[in-house]
Formats: sequence, C-alpha cells, structure tokens
Amino acid sequence: MMKINYKYFSVLALASLLFSSCDEGTAIVDDITADTERGAILRTVSVTSNELPIGVAEGFFGVDLEIQDVENGALVESVEVYANFKDNTPDNGKGATTTDLLVETIAKSTFTVGPFGFPRFSYQITLPELLTGTGVAESEIDGGDEFRVRFALVLSDGRTFSFAQNSGTLTGTFFASPFLYTATVVCPPSPPASGDWIIDMSDAYGDSWNGASLTITLDGTANEFLVDAAEATASTETLTVPPGSEVISIRFNSGSFDGEIAFTITSANGNVILSQEAYSAADPVAGVELINYCIKNF
Repeated sequence: MMKINYKYFSVLALASLLFSSCDEGTAIVDDITADTERGAILRTVSVTSNELPIGVAEGFFGVDLEIQDVENGALVESVEVYANFKDNTPDNGKGATTTDLLVETIAKSTFTVGPFGFPRFSYQITLPELLTGTGVAESEIDGGDEFRVRFALVLSDGRTFSFAQNSGTLTGTFFASPFLYTATVVCPPSPPASGDWIIDMSDAYGDSWNGASLTITLDGTANEFLVDAAEATASTETLTVPPGSEVISIRFNSGSFDGEIAFTITSANGNVILSQEAYSAADPVAGVELINYCIKNF
C-alpha cells in the first residue's frame, strides 16, 4: 500500500494558497492604483493680508501660493478664483452668504518657479474688486463681515481640484492647502476724543502684573501702563489726548499670571472703551487691537 506524504502535500497546498493570495492581492492593489485619481494641491506659502478696512481703496486680501502635482505643477493649466460674501451683522440676519462667483482666472503663463521647482504665484484682490465681483454694495458691509476667496486648479485634462476635493491631510500644517481663505472686513481707526483718558488697573492676587502691560499708542507714540511691584494691587493712570489726535491703539502684552489682571479704560467722553475682569472666562488677548473701531464710542 502506498504511503501518502501528507506533510509534502500540505506544504504544496500552503504554497499554492500563498501564491494565489499574493496574485489576488497584487490584482487588488493594481485595481486600486488604476482607479486612484492623481490631482494637484495649492500650498499656502504665506498670507500677506487678510483684513479689508472699510473705505480704504488700497486694502486687499493677498496670498502667495505654490502649485504641486506629480509633474511638478505641469498638469495645471490655470487657476480660477471665486468669491462670496458672508454677512455677520446680526441686524441683517447673521451668517447669510452669497453664491460663489468667478472673479478672475489666472493663466499658467503668469506662474514663476519657486525654490523647490514648483510653480508659484502671488494673488491680491482689493475690497472694491471683491464688492464688484460678488455684487455687494459697500453700504451693505460692516466690521466683522467676511469675504471668502476660493481657488480652483484647472488641469490640462479638464479636471478641477478645489476645496470640495480636500482632506484633513492637505489642510494641515505640512501641506497647508485649504484652497479657501477668509478676509475680514474691519473698520478703520477714527480720531479719539480729546482730553483725559483714565486707565484703572488692578491685580487680584496683589503681586503686580508679573510682566504684563497695556500699550496705548497715540499717533505713533507708545505709552506703557501696568501695576508694578511697588503698587502691587492697583494703579490708576491718565493719558491726555491732545485735540487733533488722529489714531489711538490699545494692545495687551502678556505676563506670567494674566488671569489675575483687571482693567477698565474710559475715554475722555466718559464712555468705557475696554473692561477686563480678573479670573474671568477668558484672559486678556495679547498682541491684537483691543479697540472695536466699528462702535465709534471713543
């Protein structure tokens, strides 16, 4: 009687199964690769301006962009620029947004070659151009409203890549390719009330502002205000604004324990311009303009 070598057949069967699995797996990978759509991204190099002051014709949104694809940017034929307007004014129905409209097409011939060998271009659009492009009147905008600018890459085969085709990988810090940008409408500074402005400051713990301060800049001249170690708990200062002054700016500079800080700034006309309480839900915001120029109460 013939002895059957089951071990031998088992090895052959296993090998056959492995080769079959590999072939099947390769076929699946090939199918996936064949169906994969190769596109392009628009990487943010830098945003040069994203604020649009009302009444300032030269105010603009600006961004420097780099095109990347599998052929070093050669697949892209042009870039389309769309814009819409988002009304954030509560009285007008906050959040109402207009339809995306094509405002410009950027030709491939205008691209330059960046330091990494990819095409680059700089784009700017002014507030008047955005108003015209979206069909919005200047009388309809107010501080805090937004214009959203969207780019779309048009490839040589007719495909288009934009915000809708994006993923979290592309919008992150590495690629920084959102395709969509927001420019905020802001109110330009107006002349401050002349006379004495009162700056009341305190520290809840009583150990000074620990390196923090307020910088109040009047027509380019900066003045620092704080509760120092000698005062420890509180201090009241006066800033005299001469008649004819044009611009006042107030910014907070962060220290070690900002949550302990409180301050109230009252303009010469008696209006409280800024008020910050100690241990409030949010610490004072550092490095930004604290005056809301749109209110015009100063």
